[in-house]
Amino acid sequence: MPPPADIVKVAIEWPGAYPKLMEIDQKKPLSAIIKEVCDGWSLANHEYFALQHADSSNFYITEKNRNEIKNGTILRLTTSPAQNAQQLHERIQSSSMDAKLEALKDLASLSRDVTFAQEFINLDGISLLTQMVESGTERYQKLQKIMKPCFGDMLSFTLTAFVELMDHGIVSWDTFSVAFIKKIASFVNKSAIDISILQRSLAILESMVLNSHDLYQKVAQEITIGQLIPHLQGTDQEIQTYTIAVINALFLKAPDERRQEMANILAQKQLRYIILTHVIRAQRAINNEMAHQLYVLQVLTFNLLEDRMMTKMDPQDQAQRDIIFELRRIAFDAELEPNNSSGSMEKRKSMYTRDYKKLGFINHVNPAMDFTQTPPGMLALDNMLYFAKHHQDAYIRIVLENSSREDKHECPFGRSSIELTKMLCEILKVGELPSETCNDFHPMFFTHDRSFEEFFCICIQLLNKTWKEMRATSEDFNKVMQVVKEQVMRALTTKPSSLDQFKSKLQNLSYTEILKIRQSERMNQEDFQSRPILELKEKIQPEILELIKQQRLNRLVEGTCFRKLNARRRQDKFWYCRLSPNHKVLHYGDLEESPQGEVPHDSLQDKLPVADIKAVVTGKDCPHMKEKGALKQNKEVLELAFSILYDSNCQLNFIAPDKHEYCIWTDGLNALLGKDMLSDLTRNDLDTLLSMEIKLRLLDLENIQIPDAPPPIPKEPSNYDFVYDCN
Repeated sequence: MPPPADIVKVAIEWPGAYPKLMEIDQKKPLSAIIKEVCDGWSLANHEYFALQHADSSNFYITEKNRNEIKNGTILRLTTSPAQNAQQLHERIQSSSMDAKLEALKDLASLSRDVTFAQEFINLDGISLLTQMVESGTERYQKLQKIMKPCFGDMLSFTLTAFVELMDHGIVSWDTFSVAFIKKIASFVNKSAIDISILQRSLAILESMVLNSHDLYQKVAQEITIGQLIPHLQGTDQEIQTYTIAVINALFLKAPDERRQEMANILAQKQLRYIILTHVIRAQRAINNEMAHQLYVLQVLTFNLLEDRMMTKMDPQDQAQRDIIFELRRIAFDAELEPNNSSGSMEKRKSMYTRDYKKLGFINHVNPAMDFTQTPPGMLALDNMLYFAKHHQDAYIRIVLENSSREDKHECPFGRSSIELTKMLCEILKVGELPSETCNDFHPMFFTHDRSFEEFFCICIQLLNKTWKEMRATSEDFNKVMQVVKEQVMRALTTKPSSLDQFKSKLQNLSYTEILKIRQSERMNQEDFQSRPILELKEKIQPEILELIKQQRLNRLVEGTCFRKLNARRRQDKFWYCRLSPNHKVLHYGDLEESPQGEVPHDSLQDKLPVADIKAVVTGKDCPHMKEKGALKQNKEVLELAFSILYDSNCQLNFIAPDKHEYCIWTDGLNALLGKDMLSDLTRNDLDTLLSMEIKLRLLDLENIQIPDAPPPIPKEPSNYDFVYDCN
């Protein structure tokens, strides 16, 4: 007979005594269980004691988390969080340096536990730590020479404890003084400072900027880009990551009117070149967090274009009209005639109209009207002028080449530039906030100060080349744009390291090559529409779906490691979930780190019978996606979220590591519940496997036309003498 569900068998340790094996009744109050344990060891004042996990986490057991205790767990009887917080509060104020150092070390470790953190914060512990940081350097100024290592460790543990306590979100960031901010900033500004102190100081500054508008203004006054730059020129990738994170935070929270000014400062300090030299081209792999920060910087930099992208051209603005005149002048090198008579004015208007038509504008009389659509707005005109000035030969060649071509085959430079700018903004998602989970940065955009404009210049030449290869006419404009978009997207997926490499990738993606790729993809996904093939498909589709279902369930049996997202991405916590081999139970549990191999069932203490699952929900329907907060609203995270609903108001919440795992798990769980597998992955797998199976079955009929109707039955032979009689 199985043990009652509310009884958990555990071992409890107490220093100097043998561990005690006992059964915990989860229906009993926690205080009664602690009293029972204390009585067993003859300990008085049971209210001063608590239970905590004996593993490396040392987290306290509370009424809220007691249901997470699993059979076989080792617990430890220890002083209560309130007592522990009180003792540490006193110990860190000790006059003995050794005692103070040991106390701060313990505080840094214990502060990870929210139960202890709440008690320590209730004692005004955060204020005590900030006072220690503010006054610490002055108090021990004279002792620094002989106590520098001790002082460095002390400050490091103090800052670590502060970061851990603030991470719980109990205390608002708005409460900190200017003196504290100045002190943290001074640690960042010092050239010779311990790595651990620098790392935590950068993390604190980033959190201050991201979590409080008032603190952003104060931090921005204390920290300059010039003071952060030296930290990027070192060899410690973690320090470089935190430094770029602070720059990104300052960039992200800057008012709109200050962002361009900040971008100019970054350009003056050669931030792009320093990142390219010391981070991207350094002789070491770029980790995920660094890739994320580079992606964020790339997005924020391109978002500076949003203002021009959403600005319509004012046809009455002479300065804007002068840009169009300049485009015409560079292309046709025409001298402006003096406006001294009505006849010359008419002649000039006629000439301008002719030239604007050659330049490929839709509105020949007033090209300014072409730039009233947003996006791309004035950004398209900026790109055209940049191309005309910095790649003058290519610009003149394209314009003159098309102006001398037959009307029906000329590539309209103006219209093409406007549509291309709009397309490039869509590809690079200009104006969208950076994703919380994306690492998709492109090294080539860090190789030039005007990378977007250079990107445009390469793509407009590609468009002209593709237009000629396709022998396109004005009716084919949209088709050409689709081909160009495919060429650009395919080249970008290879992550070229420079703009020249990007250009050479495009050389290998000519229109002919795109046709071959499309043909190849069509062949791989060929869908014969004749009736016999459709009947064959219907016959074998259930077998293929069953095969896909078995694959999904096998992957669930292998299990997956899921990441717990929190406010600070760098402190990753993991948990693992897998399906039992008999497909009856889901096993899951927390992990200290991402596993390198399979995780055995016995290490995953929590169980959820498949029979208890009521529903599987995804995206915004998930309980953990209905919470407020920037992270929860993030589009990328929403697309990876799913939840299992069971019992009454109980759920198991997931955020898949990527789209592939999301499809595997949602398909597998739906298959377990007897529902259809509806993911994109299933559709792709079904198409691929059906195509392969049909091709295998029709292998002998390769390149033979399959008729829609069966062939006629031939006439009977005049005699049957050809039949061999076996008897």
